[in-house]
Amino acid sequence: MEALELTSPQNPKIKYLTKLRKRSFRDEEQIFLIEGYRECLRAMQSGWPIQDLFYCKDLWLGENEPELIEAAKESGAKLYDCSEKVFRKVAYRDRPDGLIALAPQLHLGLDNLEAGENPFYLLLVGIEKPGNLGTMLRSADAAGVDAVILCDAVTDIYNPNTVRASVGTLFSVPVIESTFAECGSWLLEQGIPLLAMTPHAERSLYESNLQGPVAVAVGSEMLGLSDHWLERAEMKVSLPMEGLADSLNVSTAAAITLYEVLRQRGPRSQSMEIEA
Repeated sequence: MEALELTSPQNPKIKYLTKLRKRSFRDEEQIFLIEGYRECLRAMQSGWPIQDLFYCKDLWLGENEPELIEAAKESGAKLYDCSEKVFRKVAYRDRPDGLIALAPQLHLGLDNLEAGENPFYLLLVGIEKPGNLGTMLRSADAAGVDAVILCDAVTDIYNPNTVRASVGTLFSVPVIESTFAECGSWLLEQGIPLLAMTPHAERSLYESNLQGPVAVAVGSEMLGLSDHWLERAEMKVSLPMEGLADSLNVSTAAAITLYEVLRQRGPRSQSMEIEA
């Protein structure tokens, strides 16, 4: 398959890419944008299907792009060779690196998740900012979390800022979508304690035994976890605050907590399984 050259910003394909910046259109089409060499590479390495790949040679930053394009071609992706003017029109980043892929959205529920031995989950409740969501996906990947569970989601996991902030780890960590009721029941059935992060807890994170199964829950940027989550939790813990600030950014708090779990457990191989 030869690449189709795109030189006009008025091309219908370019207009389609531009419309995908809007969540309503992404949800309608069940398609999203993956921008950047590293992000596209990690999507392909994780087996995420790539439908279309748009590239601009004049914006490439390295020498490995042709290999990635060839791999996408062999997987069945359609290729589009864009002029710099056209590519900059559809790029989301201020400094694009010449690669954008189109891929289908994937939506997993709790019925796709099978808890293995000593499961380790991150629950994100009502997170509002795509950048925070992407950053926490990155931390979850680094700390060896088995899956991230989005409960009562506010932001869009396929927002370009989420994909960018995750640095491609959106494709390596299973993301499960759920509600409070569904998730609460599932955790009980699986025997997995819920650990709620709240600045109002008397127990410190560092006084807690986190070596067993655990689901770490963090709440929205503005309000944190609601009362029904705090009442549901088997453990409520806080982070020590030695200065004037009484809280941390949610992504920072999540990263600290995940690494404390990892420290107590020690590195391990991932134990969860995802059913097709």
